[in-house]
Amino acid sequence: MPETSSLQDPRLPDKKALQIIPWIIAIAFFMQMLDTSILNSAIPAIARDLNENALSMHWVVISYTLAVGVLMPVSGWIADYFGMRVVLVAAIALFSLGSLLCAASFSLPMLIASRVVQGIGGAFMVPVGRLLVLRVYPRKRLVEVLSFITVPGLIGPLLGPAVGGFLVEYATWHWIFLINLPVGLLGGLAVWHYIPNLKQSKVSHFDYSGFLLFGVAIVLLTLALDSAGEQGQSHVSGWKLGLSGAVGAACLALYWLHARNAAEPLFSLALFRIRSFSVGILGNIFTRLASSGMPFLTPLLLQVVIGYPPFQAGLIMIPMTITSIFSKAIAPPLLKRFGYRWVLFVNTLLLGTAIASFSLMASGMSLVSILLFFAAFGAINSLQFTAINTLALIDLPPDLAGSGNSLVSVVMQLSVSLGVALAASLLTIFSIGQSTPSAGLAGVFYHTYLCMGGISVIAALLFLFIRRESGRED
Repeated sequence: MPETSSLQDPRLPDKKALQIIPWIIAIAFFMQMLDTSILNSAIPAIARDLNENALSMHWVVISYTLAVGVLMPVSGWIADYFGMRVVLVAAIALFSLGSLLCAASFSLPMLIASRVVQGIGGAFMVPVGRLLVLRVYPRKRLVEVLSFITVPGLIGPLLGPAVGGFLVEYATWHWIFLINLPVGLLGGLAVWHYIPNLKQSKVSHFDYSGFLLFGVAIVLLTLALDSAGEQGQSHVSGWKLGLSGAVGAACLALYWLHARNAAEPLFSLALFRIRSFSVGILGNIFTRLASSGMPFLTPLLLQVVIGYPPFQAGLIMIPMTITSIFSKAIAPPLLKRFGYRWVLFVNTLLLGTAIASFSLMASGMSLVSILLFFAAFGAINSLQFTAINTLALIDLPPDLAGSGNSLVSVVMQLSVSLGVALAASLLTIFSIGQSTPSAGLAGVFYHTYLCMGGISVIAALLFLFIRRESGRED
């Protein structure tokens, strides 16, 4: 991992710059989180415009999150090598270019490729911005500044579905990408003007082999999971599933062997000797397999099956984000009172039940009931991942904290890709032999939600392996 001392450029930001830098990083964080959530409400409209089936649009989401997750581990090393100002400006420029290409896309493959360009920029914006904060602010101000830049990350998902629905309904879907351009231009100029090009005088070795093996493994395993939904429809899909899965698993095994002997591996295997970290990572993956597909599935359910217009569908999802924000406040006292083991076991069962309960939604369900479904899911889901992420890090020694935090961040991103791929595969499997009318599609979503809820319920068993004393002060 990169060293955190010996900055080659001794010029640190002046007093005015130190006041402005948190705003710049917060806006970058807001851009990324808004873009992630704004797209979901627009997927049915984009599918119609591109003459695609709305149920097959999942790679528009996966391509972005996969690019972000795969490239995250290299972001800090590249920033130390080229300098933070250069990397941040390049990241914002790539994100903006990707947004422009998305708006200009006239086919699904072009849109997916454009989202990859966006994802490459997004992979560097927030991690490098957070690294900059750690480098230029004294320790006593870190909590204050880091808290400030994460607030927009909560506001972005709150506004995203409604803003996306509004733009689709009253303008065109292209504007969900075009609104990034003026923000990106102003952000790039602000970075160039206020942020010095801090870099390391001595950059440590980067684990290129581990990075390549890990990245290829994740991409191929995602392809395999996506291909599972096509299995049985053609021999090509069967070959793609088998080959992607086998090579992906082999690359992951090779990374494990490589990391055992590498002096500075991408992610230290010593992390997995700590039970709370291992359970936290596995719980993160398997629980997100169930819940990460929800932002993709639910706008489709509301618009394609139930028939809500895009703007109203976006507004309906707001309670989910509001309750998720408030739920973060109750996590610490709950964990202190009952411990990680029982909070996560019980809450995971509740999460599975909440996901499965979405299968009950139908055109005849009252709006109040639908809003309550979303509010309950938002609170339970937020508590789940606040607790899991804390569990993974709470018992790490100082020398492994950086590597562990990096891996948790990567797993969070990559699990979104896997969750969306799983949701899309289940939709494909259950839609075989179904006709297009909403009555048939309602059954497809019904079975998909039940399966995803069931996965979460099974994942609850993982948390019984948490030691009772993990994270407890007494």
